[in-house]
Amino acid sequence: MTAAPLPAPDVADRSFWASDRVVQALAPTTATADAERGTPWPQTLASQYARFFRDGDRTVYEANVAARHARLTRATLAALLDPRTDRVDEVVDGVLLLCEQSAWCWAAHDDTNTRFGRVTPTVTEPHLDLGAGEVAAQLAWIDHLLGPVLDERAPGVRWRIRQETQARVLRPFTERRDWWWLGVDHPIMNWSPWIQGNVLAANLALEEDPDRRRAVTALVAKGIAAYWASLPDDGGVDEGYSYWWQGAARALEAQDLLQFAGIEQDPAALDRIHATIAFPHSMHLGGDWYVNVADSVARPLATWPWNVVHAWALRVGDDDAARHAAGRRGLPGGLFDERASLPRAVRMLSDAAWAEAPTTAPPLVGRVHFPSTGVAVARSAPGSARGLAVSVKGGHNDENHNHVDVGSVIVALDGVPVVVDAGKPTYRAGTFGPDRYDLWMVRGDWHNVPRIRGVEQAPGEQFAARDFEVSDDGADSRLWRARLDLGGAYPVDGLEHWWRETTLDPDAESVTVEDSWAFSDPHTPAPATGSTAWHWLLAGDVTLTPGRAQVRFTPDGGPATARVLSLTWDPDAVDAELDVRELDDPELSAVWGEHLTRLRLTARTEAPSGTFRVNMRPTGSVPQEVA
Repeated sequence: MTAAPLPAPDVADRSFWASDRVVQALAPTTATADAERGTPWPQTLASQYARFFRDGDRTVYEANVAARHARLTRATLAALLDPRTDRVDEVVDGVLLLCEQSAWCWAAHDDTNTRFGRVTPTVTEPHLDLGAGEVAAQLAWIDHLLGPVLDERAPGVRWRIRQETQARVLRPFTERRDWWWLGVDHPIMNWSPWIQGNVLAANLALEEDPDRRRAVTALVAKGIAAYWASLPDDGGVDEGYSYWWQGAARALEAQDLLQFAGIEQDPAALDRIHATIAFPHSMHLGGDWYVNVADSVARPLATWPWNVVHAWALRVGDDDAARHAAGRRGLPGGLFDERASLPRAVRMLSDAAWAEAPTTAPPLVGRVHFPSTGVAVARSAPGSARGLAVSVKGGHNDENHNHVDVGSVIVALDGVPVVVDAGKPTYRAGTFGPDRYDLWMVRGDWHNVPRIRGVEQAPGEQFAARDFEVSDDGADSRLWRARLDLGGAYPVDGLEHWWRETTLDPDAESVTVEDSWAFSDPHTPAPATGSTAWHWLLAGDVTLTPGRAQVRFTPDGGPATARVLSLTWDPDAVDAELDVRELDDPELSAVWGEHLTRLRLTARTEAPSGTFRVNMRPTGSVPQEVA
């Protein structure tokens, strides 16, 4: 192992921490840290912890945990710039608060209630989850970055860090190997690299026994290799864009730490790493908008560590991924955002190639298809946010962070989604329990799919798309089509097929979604379960007239010339109504504003076979910034 436990300059490197670039980058953070020093720290109370088991609320407790982490991150960075006593004391206060916190895990993950019937942490049985890993990693990086000044100002603090991290994270990681997130009776998903990468940081910085340090490092190397092996060859992520950052990106960061610790790269992982590096920019619609499926959000609420993508894109030779990542540097908060955690903030600041990378235009790729997850995306003007972009979702209805959304379509106009997927709600107890599919934003009725003869799509892996195909017409690949059979996603007797074909015509600047269906017995009357209805979830203001809905969505004020998307259909075939959904969930309203509107097109007759189509095209002038 190298002399330094972690790959970043510590407080003794004054040429780095006192450099003009770093001082300027951290000026807002330092100002905030100095202003809040001396004020009460965010408190994590037993009553807040217990709320998850009492009424399902996890937000209050986790918000205070996050606020405590953020303040400690700011205090640490301020002390690195100038390790004077008042700034170091602030770090010590924050460190001891974490060490004295009864639980590092989040209440939503703790098994204290199921095992012991308790609503407070069982301190003798620490639970190793995402929250515990985050605390251990933050303390490990603080120990590495500020070790000498902590020893000078507060002898004993570093000993306490080691004692708590051993008891709460390192020993549970080695002594219990039945954690479900290791892939024990459960598919490997984003928790695995997220937790193991943080365990690795704690191990490298805080484990003093060289034999144990090597053993834990080897376990993490095996775990990260298993995560890479679990990813599909095409790099797709069924949890969507947001969770790429908490899965694949976490694995990339762990891979960097393994390399720093002298563990050679697993050659078998390189192809999957190369493939998954392309995922973020493949989901890009324009500006800060992305295709979202499952519990992803369409508009990120925090700045992600794009330096990780940039570094790996350069390493594997993906110019588009590197361009896209570098383009994120120009966004507000793109250089640094303390919400990204102390390890991510420090590694971003100390990445010389990232600091010198010129801001570039994003590639805005024209066509992409991930067969593994059944997600396809196309845009009418490759290389530009101007015009239409469309995505189609296949897959099945038991994916990670699943929504009932087989066949759902998203349409963006000039880089902004207008026909949308609501995305991630604020998590509560019922979000991942037996009542998950009662949540409106998870149900099929609030995705852009039909209700067939009164029956919604059903959750479960067996309810899946069939025969998903993506094709281009002509040598110049102008016309784009995605076609799949939705019939398998519905528990409807006698339904032979329900083909959905989505066509993007760049020349006509239009998207057409055509459904064609057939039942096995054309003479069997429609059941009394209800009528067939097509649902379209729309963002912004919607105006409904016979055979037409016009949608204008101008988030954050938007450009004065923002265009309108018109949806048209045969008015004789269906009855049209609008269902306005007021958004009282803060995470949803932060993305979409005060409301979303569902356009509901209900069939007037129930034919045993037939075709119905909706056409979408913009009207108005092209906004200047996307022309």
